Amino acid sequence: MRKMLISLLLFVVPVLTFAQFRTNRLLDVGRSALYYEDYVLSIQYFNQVIMMKPYLYEPWFLRGVAKFYLDDYVGAEKDCSEAIRLNPYISEVYEVRGLSLIKQGRYEDAIKDYDKTIEFSPYNKGLWYNRVLCKIEEKDYDAANADLDSMIVMWKTYAKSYSLKAEVCLQQKDTITAGKYLDQSLEVDPYDGDVWAMRALISMSDNKWKDADQQLSKAIHLKPTTANNYVNRALARYNINNLRGALSDYDKAIELDPNNFLAHYNRGQLRVQVGDDNRAISDFDYVISMEPDNVMAIYNRAILLERTGDIQGAICDYSSLIDEYPNFWAGLSGRARCYRLLGMTAKAEQDEFRIFKAQNDKHNGVQPRWSKKQKVNVRKKSEIDFNKYNNLVVEDENNIEHEYSTAYRGHVQNRKVDIVFMPMFQLSYSQYDNGMKSYQAFDPDVEDFNHKYNLTNKLYVKCNTSPLSEDESQTIFDMIDVLTDSILISQNKSDDHFLLLRAVANGVVQNYGDAVGDLTKYIQNDSTSSIAYWQRAVYQARMNEYNASQGVDVKLKMANAMSDINKAISLNEKSAYLYYDRGNLHAANKDYTHAIEDYTKALELDPNLAEAYYNRGIANINLNDAENGVHDLSKAGELGLYDAYSIIKKYSKK
Repeated sequence: MRKMLISLLLFVVPVLTFAQFRTNRLLDVGRSALYYEDYVLSIQYFNQVIMMKPYLYEPWFLRGVAKFYLDDYVGAEKDCSEAIRLNPYISEVYEVRGLSLIKQGRYEDAIKDYDKTIEFSPYNKGLWYNRVLCKIEEKDYDAANADLDSMIVMWKTYAKSYSLKAEVCLQQKDTITAGKYLDQSLEVDPYDGDVWAMRALISMSDNKWKDADQQLSKAIHLKPTTANNYVNRALARYNINNLRGALSDYDKAIELDPNNFLAHYNRGQLRVQVGDDNRAISDFDYVISMEPDNVMAIYNRAILLERTGDIQGAICDYSSLIDEYPNFWAGLSGRARCYRLLGMTAKAEQDEFRIFKAQNDKHNGVQPRWSKKQKVNVRKKSEIDFNKYNNLVVEDENNIEHEYSTAYRGHVQNRKVDIVFMPMFQLSYSQYDNGMKSYQAFDPDVEDFNHKYNLTNKLYVKCNTSPLSEDESQTIFDMIDVLTDSILISQNKSDDHFLLLRAVANGVVQNYGDAVGDLTKYIQNDSTSSIAYWQRAVYQARMNEYNASQGVDVKLKMANAMSDINKAISLNEKSAYLYYDRGNLHAANKDYTHAIEDYTKALELDPNLAEAYYNRGIANINLNDAENGVHDLSKAGELGLYDAYSIIKKYSKK
C-alpha cells in the first residue's frame, strides 16, 4: 500500500506541476497578445485558462480588459464582476469595471466602483478625476465640488482640478467664477488645448470675439485635429468680419469631420454672403441629406435655387415648406414668383390669394402672427424662425467631451508614440499584404524550404502582423496540434522541419516563448539554417518589447537577438529582410546610425522595399535630419505605404 501511494504521488506531483506551468504560460502569452492589441487572440488564451482554473481571478480580469478594448462593455463588466467575486481586493479590477459602466452611461454604479478603488489607492488622482466626471454627469455638483476641493488640497499643481471646477461653475451658470478657475488651470498648465477651448466658450458667451479667436487659435495649435474648435473659431472670426478666415476654418472642420452639420450649414451661409451661390447650394444639399426635415436649410436652398435659375427645384422646396407651414407668407410669395417666371399665372394667383387671405385673417385676429424676434448674429440649431433664415447656427448646448483617465490602459498603449517603425519581417502562413499590389515579399531560402518539404501550408515572408479573427486563430491552433502529433510520432532527424513549422505557427498566435524553444531544438540539429536564426531573433525581439514594458531588464536578451540575426546574415548575405530586421534591432536600442546603415544595405539588395525607406526616414528624423527623413518617407509613400504622407505633412516644414 505504501509503495502504491508513493507511486501515485510521484505521478500526480509532476502532472500538477505541468498544469501550473501551462496555466502560467497561457497567461503570459495572453498578456503578450493583449499588449500587442490582438484582443480576440488574447481572449482565446484567457478562455483556456478559465476552463482549466475557473477559480483564478486574473484570467477573468484580463479577458474583461480585452473585451473593453473591443467595445464589449457589457462583457467586460461581467468578467470584472466575476474577478471581483473571486478576489475583491484588486484595485485595477474595480477601475476597469468602472470604465465599462461609464461607457454604458451607468455613472451612479461607476461612482461606487471608484469609491472602492480609491479606498485601495487614495492618492491616485486619475481615479479621483474619473469619479468627479461621473458626478458631473449625474449633475451632483455639490459632491463634485467637494471632491475637487480635496483634489486641489492634495495636488495643487494638477491643472485638471481647476478646469473641472470651471466646468461645474459653467453648469451652474456662473461664468465669472468659471473664467477665474480656467485662468488658474492655464497658469498651471498652459498647454492644455481643451482648457483653451473652454475659455473661448466663455469669451464667446460674453461676445468677446477677438479673445475667443485668440484662445481657439491656441487650442487648435495644441489639438489640431478637433473639428469643433475650427467651427467655433469660424463663428468668432465671422463676428470680427474675417470671412476668409471663417470659410477656411469651416473647410478644415469638414476635412476633419465630413459629417459635421454646423460646418456645412454655416459654410453655406457664408458662401451666400460672398456670392458663391452654387457651392452654397451644395452645402445645403448635404445638410438636407443629413436632416431631410430641416426646414431652415430647405428655405435657404429654395432661395438659392430661385436665384440661380433652377425654378422647378425652388418650387419643390417652397412646396415642402408650405405643406408644413400653410401660412408661411414668404414661402407662398417665393413660389408665386417662381410660378410667374414659368408662365403658370393661375397657380401664382392662387398663392397670392392665399397670402392676401392669411394676412387678412391675421389682421382680424383669427390666427396669431409670426413672432418678430429681434435679429441676432446666430440662432440655436433647433430654433425655427424664418426671420433668421440667413443667420449662422450654433449648438443648442455646448457639451464638453470628457476623456476619462485610466492608468491600466496607459500601460497597454504606452508604446504608442508620435511615429513608430514598421515591424520586423518574419515568416507566416499568410501572404504579405501591406497594401502594395505591385510588390510580393520573396526570399529564396524560404522558397527552397517550401519546395524541399513540398508543404501544403506554405511559409511566406510578411511584415505586418494583423490581429487574427477567432476562426483564423483556431485554424492555427489546430495546425499546432497536428504538428505536435507529427513531432511526437517522428524519430527521424529529416522530419525536424516540423519544429520550424510549429515555431512559425506559435509565432503567428504570439506564443513566442514556445516558438523560441522549438527553434532552439531545431538549430541543435541544423546549425546552418539561416531561417531558424532569423526567426528566433524576431521572436526574441517581440518578447523583449513586451517584457521591457513590464519593467524587466532585457539587455542580455537583446544581445541574444542581435547575435542570432548576425548569424543569420553570415549564412545568407543576400537577404534584404535580414538587414532590415537588424536595422530594427539597432533602432530598438536607439542606435539610429547603425540602423540607417542596415536599411541602406537592405535597399541595395531590394530597391523596392518600401518598409526600409519608411524606417530609414524615421531613423533620420530621430537624428534630427528631417530633410533626408522626408525624402525617404516620400519614396515609401510612392511605393505604396501611404501612412508615410501623414508624417511628411508634420515634418516637411521642419
